[in-house]
Amino acid sequence: MEPNKQRSYLRDALTVLSTPGSPLADQYVSKFTRWDTRASVRVKPQRLLTVPDTGQLYFPPELMPVVAHPLVSSKPNAVTERILAQRLHQYLYFTTELEQVAVMPVTMNISRGRAGLELPAAMRDDAFKITTDEAWHAQFSDDLSRQVERQTGFEACVPDHLSFIGRLDKIRGAMDHDLRGAADLAFSIVSETLISSILSDLPRDRRLPTAVRDLVQDHAEDEGRHHAYFRTLLDFFWQELAASERNRIGPLIPDLITAFLEPDYLAIALTLGDAGFSIEEAAEIISESYPADDTRTAIGKSSRATVRYFREVGALDSPLAHEAFEAAGLITAD
Repeated sequence: MEPNKQRSYLRDALTVLSTPGSPLADQYVSKFTRWDTRASVRVKPQRLLTVPDTGQLYFPPELMPVVAHPLVSSKPNAVTERILAQRLHQYLYFTTELEQVAVMPVTMNISRGRAGLELPAAMRDDAFKITTDEAWHAQFSDDLSRQVERQTGFEACVPDHLSFIGRLDKIRGAMDHDLRGAADLAFSIVSETLISSILSDLPRDRRLPTAVRDLVQDHAEDEGRHHAYFRTLLDFFWQELAASERNRIGPLIPDLITAFLEPDYLAIALTLGDAGFSIEEAAEIISESYPADDTRTAIGKSSRATVRYFREVGALDSPLAHEAFEAAGLITAD
């Protein structure tokens, strides 16, 4: 078939398959029908910091283990407060980078029909909405970080490149060339099904500024819809892979999960350096605050839903993939 006729045929076929009642369309139920009246970019205000309360924390200390280390806890409270403020900066910076570097390029390609997947028209339409949501999440995160700088009087201390980006680049670079686009799709599915759990606790922590809690809640409500979208996207993605592609990608999924969830040790070291600790002290604090076994267990717990989704589509069916998930501590040995 000539290329022009082939493209025309594919467009017509997709239109037919995406009409109500077809098997392909039936797999997708949009969570965005009320997007105009629910999305934070449409209906939520800019979140503004107010005068801080005495003893107010910018980030939960339980989620920054280094502040419990004796070398840190023995310092004046101002040191812990500064570290937690910098942890908030890094959290907001991570959100901005994740949205702009890892998620938006994928959703933009989906919306333009250039993701290499045959998707219902409604999924392409919703990808436009997700792109708009994610751009707003990046913007409001950056805005709040600037507000925190003005309120605290010191600049954000963040690395030029976050570790998850380097980890993702390393995974992509080790893959067969024909699979690198699939790696980007898989990582977006991983990150968007993992991030919802990360956002669940912060809005309820009344030690945090109201603006921080409200912003995270805005983000969480949007990400609930994104989670459902990317869970369905996984079905389409996995179904369209050839058996040989599944066999090659499956064992790499644990690496993508770990790339997202493993702590950014360099960012933490910079935070400690900003608080006055030497490189040697920072290395000691980090190694003792993040034991390898504890980190591995935490990653396993945080990824349970995402691992279940990949199991449901058959990604763990191959022995190599199953072994890779086991080796990463994402499933227990049978």
